[in-house]
Amino acid sequence: MEPLIVDATASGRGSRKATMDVIGAGARAIAGVMERRGMRPRVAVAEDFLSDSVSTRDFGLLLVSGMTSDLTAVRRVVARWRSASKGPIVIGGPIASSPEDAILKARGDLAVIGEGEQTLDELLDLGLDRGQVPESSELARVRGVAYRDDGLRVNPLRPVMPREIYDRLSPSTRVIEDYPLFFAARVYVEVLRGCSNYLRAESASPKGACVGCRRCRIGGLAERYDCPIGIPPGCGYCSVPSLYGPPKSRSANNVLEETKRLLSMGVRRIVLSAPDFLDYGRDLLVEPEPLTDPRAPEPNYGALEKLLSGITGIGKVSRGAASIMIENIKGSLVTEAAARLLGKYLSGTPVSIGFETGSYEHSSELGRPSTPAETLRAVKRLRRAGLRPYVYFIHGLPGQSADTVRETVKAIGDSVRAGSSRIILYRFQPLPMSSFSGHPAAPPAVRDELAGKIHRAAAAANRSLKEELVGRRLRVVVAEPYEKDRNLYIAYPMSHGPVVLVDQAGGRVGEVVEVVIKSVVSDRMVRGSLGDVTL
Repeated sequence: MEPLIVDATASGRGSRKATMDVIGAGARAIAGVMERRGMRPRVAVAEDFLSDSVSTRDFGLLLVSGMTSDLTAVRRVVARWRSASKGPIVIGGPIASSPEDAILKARGDLAVIGEGEQTLDELLDLGLDRGQVPESSELARVRGVAYRDDGLRVNPLRPVMPREIYDRLSPSTRVIEDYPLFFAARVYVEVLRGCSNYLRAESASPKGACVGCRRCRIGGLAERYDCPIGIPPGCGYCSVPSLYGPPKSRSANNVLEETKRLLSMGVRRIVLSAPDFLDYGRDLLVEPEPLTDPRAPEPNYGALEKLLSGITGIGKVSRGAASIMIENIKGSLVTEAAARLLGKYLSGTPVSIGFETGSYEHSSELGRPSTPAETLRAVKRLRRAGLRPYVYFIHGLPGQSADTVRETVKAIGDSVRAGSSRIILYRFQPLPMSSFSGHPAAPPAVRDELAGKIHRAAAAANRSLKEELVGRRLRVVVAEPYEKDRNLYIAYPMSHGPVVLVDQAGGRVGEVVEVVIKSVVSDRMVRGSLGDVTL
């Protein structure tokens, strides 16, 4: 009995419209659990599974991973499986934090909530490895699962996994070749799990408004862990601390070995994945207490140096045949020393930093770890250090007003002047297990006057930033022909950036080439002409 993992992340209604070049870490982590038991799982992306290019007859167990916004895609995947197989269906990933969606709407047999590795291991022991759903009496003893039993049953969450156990896990590298275009994709390698922001949203929580005890802001590390009225930790729109707890870091050696294996298999673009990369190793500075303060201690410069020097010292990386990127960081941790360290090893690469709102008061109400002024200062420091800051904003957040919108529009302009290379705008969506889980989703920007102002400011900023690329040379990896014009090829910048349409790249798929940017196609895409093959 072999298992099939369908990665539906960012598939929405069944196919990805953006982030086509992203391969997350979740499916590989689950595949690693099964490989340690002698199983040989396969991975398929949702659009391939739904196109019938993957046969259900070859598998006896289905595992589906997706986000809350991927409910339609997950439902379609489950429906196709049930039409041809009687094998069990396990649903995991962020969508499982809403058991009603995973079990009642998507019709999964089991939902694994939160950290999945130990829960999956236990379920396999109970018969899932033989294609059997465990009996309800057995499931009742498994923490972190939801299932049907005279209605929906949701068991208590599993305790947060200790760092020592987490570090012994080994995500699969074998299944990377199951992904289309893995050689051109950004492949995420998890370096830590969890978030240090244990502040709480001060208002608009379904548990009620903050009572002002300030425990989460001035208390000790252990004291910050729990809220006396039960407000979930972290930014009000985020569920990471609720699902995964405070940060725990993988050892640099394990990250290095996983990265080497992926590069040896043809991966060219690696993202060192973390809710905040600068949290890496900070947990070691406060053990055995939980890291629940997003400000103190400062970054663990020694741990960061060891990790980055090891990764960038790999032959393919040092030669430029592969690239290393990071993603999210908090403004509260971007000290001058941190910015210099990142610039030393990652110069020219993007790094994302959350602004979300330009209002100081709104930021505090949301439970943000950094003030807008701190975030703007961080953008300047990162730019001076040679990085390319990408800045996040969210429209439609609870508490949004004409004043917060005015300050947010100003912050977008300030970010660009401070050195931001891109403005990333999201629409607020309530996430299960977050403070704002009970709020309605924000309407699209085209239907909301205030959100429209933020959207237009972001679009204008990005258009001007894309225009600055015209005439520049970029190193890209050629991925595949462009469906709308077969004379063009889609290529992805080695250090991230807009999708590039390249002329006359036939026969160059999989190669790293240099292109000269000739024009801007849209706020997500530019066009370039082929230069020299560099590697």
